[in-house]
Amino acid sequence: MDAIRLRPRINWTAVAEWAVAVSFLTATIAVVILILAQFRPMPVARAASAPQPAVDTIPAAVPARSVSVPMLPFIDGKEIRVGETASAVALRLGRAAENGRQEIDRGSLGERMTRFYEYSGSRFVLVFEPFERNGEARVSAIYLP
Repeated sequence: MDAIRLRPRINWTAVAEWAVAVSFLTATIAVVILILAQFRPMPVARAASAPQPAVDTIPAAVPARSVSVPMLPFIDGKEIRVGETASAVALRLGRAAENGRQEIDRGSLGERMTRFYEYSGSRFVLVFEPFERNGEARVSAIYLP
């Protein structure tokens, strides 16, 4: 008896149909992933800002209901920003702008000084404290009473 050899036949049409189906399924899954990625909350990019003090507490000398601002511009074009040194502020505004009242208390990194100013028709309070141990006093907060 002669053995009959069976050769498997490949149906190329069926293979092509399966390949097209798999590619459509892959494309559909990719589109769904892209759509779902749009619903995820994106991390908020933070702008580079002035260094912040170690402790963010309000000194007792600051009047109640004062508003904290990161920058204070004046009509004459000058401005004060959080992070500036006390000597730069004194040089820019002059000693005449100081209202005379000054309070000193203890901060986490050294002496914290609260000064009251009146300059160019604006009244404001500046809090100076070092941002590092044995560092120069810098503006850590600006308050508008």
